Amino acid sequence: MSSFGGILTAMVTPFDRNGALAEEQAVRLMHHLLDNGSDGLVLTGTTGEAPTLSDDEKVALWRLGVEECGDRGRIIAGTGSNDTRHTIELTERAAAAGVDAALVVAPYYNKPNRRGLLAHFRAVAAATDLPIILYNIPSRCAVDMPNDLLRELAEVENIVAVKQARYEDLEPIEGLELLAGNDDMLARVLDLGGSGGITVASHLVGPQMRRMIDEPEQRQQIHDSLRDLFEALFVTTSPIPIKAALNMLGHDVGGLRLPLVEASEEEKAVVRAALERHGLLATV
Repeated sequence: MSSFGGILTAMVTPFDRNGALAEEQAVRLMHHLLDNGSDGLVLTGTTGEAPTLSDDEKVALWRLGVEECGDRGRIIAGTGSNDTRHTIELTERAAAAGVDAALVVAPYYNKPNRRGLLAHFRAVAAATDLPIILYNIPSRCAVDMPNDLLRELAEVENIVAVKQARYEDLEPIEGLELLAGNDDMLARVLDLGGSGGITVASHLVGPQMRRMIDEPEQRQQIHDSLRDLFEALFVTTSPIPIKAALNMLGHDVGGLRLPLVEASEEEKAVVRAALERHGLLATV
């Protein structure tokens, strides 16, 4: 398996009832995920509500991941922002915490042009020895990194992979591991020669998603069987549904920080029905 392949779960960040970082619950969830199909964890990514975490909270989570689980799986820190200086600072702090790699999203909101994107990622990579995983998600960032730009960035020594969340124009890039950026892309990305994915549903069905890598002849069948769960976990903005699902299953990950809000009763019903269909939540 490639160095950053496999099932890498984009972990939610547990909060207590006062909205503070719940470190004990985070450690329990880390171990649960690594016990159930995950090869590694992405901490403080989109699913981890990174936009509303302080820098110190991010560092605390990275340190917890390394100290508690670093011998069991790869710990990848989400360090990207739309400010190159801040991204470099966070990446340096992640390296000091001992993580295995940094996931760096394309700068959002300020919409850099092609030259700005190249300059941003080159500056981040030059400031660290950490492996860098690019994160391309046009739906959230309003900018896309086309394949020719990715090929140019692949020439940077420590830019090693891309988490690709663009559905169109998917192709392997020489010099970059291709990672699925959405659950429903995993089978397709693996069929294209990708090495794994950074996923959300693996909180719930990690072993099945791991089988999509280990049992390629069963890949499409497994994908088809999980399609409705993938859809339910995006019935509204992620990570709202996955937090609802985890709480239903007794993992006590708490609520969300504004501007994200708790799932509505209708959204919870969609999630609950999917959990029941998959035998994850007993029907009453």
